[in-house]
Amino acid sequence: MTMGKRNHTAALEVHLLREGIIESQHHAQAVVCDDRGRALSVAGNAESSTFPRSALKPLQALAVTATGALEHFELCDRDLAIMCGSHQGTMEQVRQVFNILWRCDVEPSALQCPIPPQSKSPLAYNCSGKHAGMLAICQQQHWPLQTYMERRHPVQQLVLAKLAEVLKMPAAEFIYAHDDCGVPTFVLQLRQMAWIYAQLSAGENLSMERVVRAMIHHPTLIAGVGEFDTDLMEISAGELVSKTGAEGVQCVGRIGEGMGLAIKVTDGAKRAKYAVAIHLLKELGWITPSVAESLGERYLDLSDYKRLEVVGELSLV
Repeated sequence: MTMGKRNHTAALEVHLLREGIIESQHHAQAVVCDDRGRALSVAGNAESSTFPRSALKPLQALAVTATGALEHFELCDRDLAIMCGSHQGTMEQVRQVFNILWRCDVEPSALQCPIPPQSKSPLAYNCSGKHAGMLAICQQQHWPLQTYMERRHPVQQLVLAKLAEVLKMPAAEFIYAHDDCGVPTFVLQLRQMAWIYAQLSAGENLSMERVVRAMIHHPTLIAGVGEFDTDLMEISAGELVSKTGAEGVQCVGRIGEGMGLAIKVTDGAKRAKYAVAIHLLKELGWITPSVAESLGERYLDLSDYKRLEVVGELSLV
């Protein structure tokens, strides 16, 4: 990875205004990277580390495309999209996850992700598509299904190998922990997360291009109606690929230009990361002022009395 100089600039501030008076504040860091790994613009520290959480799902889905499991089980782009999704558990989304398992001849009981409250099946859990994709690989490769979440299982080692390949690092150097759904996740620099999305959106790799195409063509399977990722991909008409992660992580790629944006809100606030994303996407020219205004009505204007405001901007490296 081309590291460039260390860059520590002012972090962004997100103010919750109640009738114009600051009531609460959040702080966020962000970095824009190109597909060669060069940080182009930074707010805060590009080398700060965190867990990407669900923003890692498109990369985890590369393990499915790499093995040929999609073709083997005749899975389609809708199946690939739900593997990348953090869904709401709607009937459409749950059926898509079930379709993966049905085509692979795997019982839903093989899913080891949690069962959401008020639900009777792990199919409704927001990471069930990712888990179904991992089970599809196991079924195709004749790997054990019962232990697919364990770090040393071949499917998790395959995911790690894809991550190491994309970030051009030895697999042994990655630090891991368990995500809420039980599978391994990894500590990454903010710069590395932006680099992943720059590569995903560059159009230089057929597997990555297929993952991105599935996401932008089926945005309701990535999140759902009224959710930020779905709204952004729909309103940008295929120009942006977007994936949220828990604890204040948001990643966006500019399709065809090989540029990625990664955001981390220090206190993990969901509302703040959406505000920062809208602010920076407008600053970068990735969305028009009218699109920013439309998104702002949904994610910045919280009520008649409260709104979010972002203070600060990206600095050139």
